[in-house]
Amino acid sequence: MQWAEEDFELPPGVFRLALSAPINNCNYVMYHGTTRATAQLILKSGFQQSADGMLGRGVYLSRDLQKASRYPIQSPEWDRVVITVKVNVGKVIAIHYQGHPRQTTWHNPMYGEMFDTAWVPPNCGMVKSGLEEDCVWDPNQIQILKIINPQPKQSGCGAACYM
Repeated sequence: MQWAEEDFELPPGVFRLALSAPINNCNYVMYHGTTRATAQLILKSGFQQSADGMLGRGVYLSRDLQKASRYPIQSPEWDRVVITVKVNVGKVIAIHYQGHPRQTTWHNPMYGEMFDTAWVPPNCGMVKSGLEEDCVWDPNQIQILKIINPQPKQSGCGAACYM
């Protein structure tokens, strides 16, 4: 399956994916993969923190469209959409290995400095796909821009092919 952002212009002051760490207090375009039904709930009520995950509580996103388009993994491709968002990452911490001392406590002041976003670098061994991942603590830092739907391929692959 291929995903594409057709003629998407970046909002002023927003950056696209780079392999380097997100820069503190910058705005980035990020992506959140979900089902069509959940996307409608998010559009209606906004993002909510997940209760748990690899990086603990927060909203899981990626600056990599290909990473987000894989989610939710258990859902069929035809039911997946990607929500494009603008995020002010605030203060960022890199979590680059399993068992990092701040892996799930990056926003907890009891453990020292508080961070707004936890970033898992690409190819660090924490994510099977090798693609980067971000976890944003405060859903209010996330502004929904649009939804990307997979596009059916036009040439001879049948109804199940998407791009």
